[in-house]
Amino acid sequence: MDFPPWMQRAIQARLDEVSAQIEHDPELNRVRGETNEAFEALFAGKDVELTTEYAEWENRYIVSKGIENERLYMHGLRDGVQLTVSLLGQSMLVEKGHESD
Repeated sequence: MDFPPWMQRAIQARLDEVSAQIEHDPELNRVRGETNEAFEALFAGKDVELTTEYAEWENRYIVSKGIENERLYMHGLRDGVQLTVSLLGQSMLVEKGHESD
């Protein structure tokens, strides 16, 4: 099933809005800052992948991506529920309108 162009634009606009919100999220910015600090510490060692700094950076990177993905998922879930409720509500209004005919 293809969505109509107007719905595709609305979904894309919502995705852009949510992505911008997440990009400026204070907690995620803090985690990203810690991740960047840990990454910069990587270059102090010679064999980067064997250093504890690399392990620290990798752990922080995984956590920051996990938080970001969780936020995107939860926004998508809420938007999906709102869209479903809205469409069901419209469908019920249409059905009730036909019953009164």
